[in-house]
Amino acid sequence: MEQIRKPKIICIGGPTGVGKTALAIKFAKIFNGEIISCDSIAIYKHLDIGSAKPTKVEQSLAEHYMIDIREPNQEFSMAEYRVEARKIINDILSRGKVPIVVGGTGLYMKGLLFPMELGKSDKSAEIRERYKKLAEENGGQFVLDYLVKIDPESALKLHVKDVNRIIRAIEIYELTGRTKSSYKTKLESEYDYMLIFLNDDREKIYEKINHRVEKMLDLGLENEVKCLIKNFKLTKDNQSMQGIGYKEFFDYFENKISLDELVENIKKDSRHYAKRQITWFKAMPNVKEYQCTKVDEIIGDAKSFLTK
Repeated sequence: MEQIRKPKIICIGGPTGVGKTALAIKFAKIFNGEIISCDSIAIYKHLDIGSAKPTKVEQSLAEHYMIDIREPNQEFSMAEYRVEARKIINDILSRGKVPIVVGGTGLYMKGLLFPMELGKSDKSAEIRERYKKLAEENGGQFVLDYLVKIDPESALKLHVKDVNRIIRAIEIYELTGRTKSSYKTKLESEYDYMLIFLNDDREKIYEKINHRVEKMLDLGLENEVKCLIKNFKLTKDNQSMQGIGYKEFFDYFENKISLDELVENIKKDSRHYAKRQITWFKAMPNVKEYQCTKVDEIIGDAKSFLTK
């Protein structure tokens, strides 16, 4: 019995500033492809500078999807990303083109490739509000300590500032009686995928990050954040404001830190995030790591993958 061939897709992941967008556009031109963004902040309209989403010029060079699809005051989950991205992938494939999934949000990439058993479990506004209030009154560490007691495995993966994710893990436990960590990822993908982990020397990545942060500020990042907060009545608890380059401004606007401290905090948080991205993508199944300078080698391997 002939085995059913899975649809082929190319995925490009890696740390911030390593050149994923440029490689994706090159792939789109060479392989007749279209690009699906895999970035949890680029989905938001009006978050342009701090998200470092592809520019209008870059987007004009190849068809891009999953960019500017939500308002800044809306929420968006991994499950929603998977549903919408799969529809786009099927459409691209139906037109005989190659889907190219590119971005640094490893959680979305993994959720797309390997469906979570958890999926869209029930939600409770009452539970979320209760623990949100506890976090506001007692600090993030208070709710994280509670999560340690009920689900230490999930707690280990979360930072004290990830209050929304901490509360989500508590919410799952209180609604289902099961810990979030007990829901396993199915490691059988519906796609025949090539997962490219684009990397560079750590010091070069950090140097690029520092330069990128300074450029963002020169381009008017502070004004972008001010306008977003004013126009959409945003607070630091909004999901869109959890992004690096946005969340750090709240302490600055409240005069808790200086401008120099703000800049250093964005750089520091960006470096820490890049480190987590590297760890995440290296642990993905069937991933192949490439130095970002080895473009010809990557193109050659992609060509072999698509024609085999």
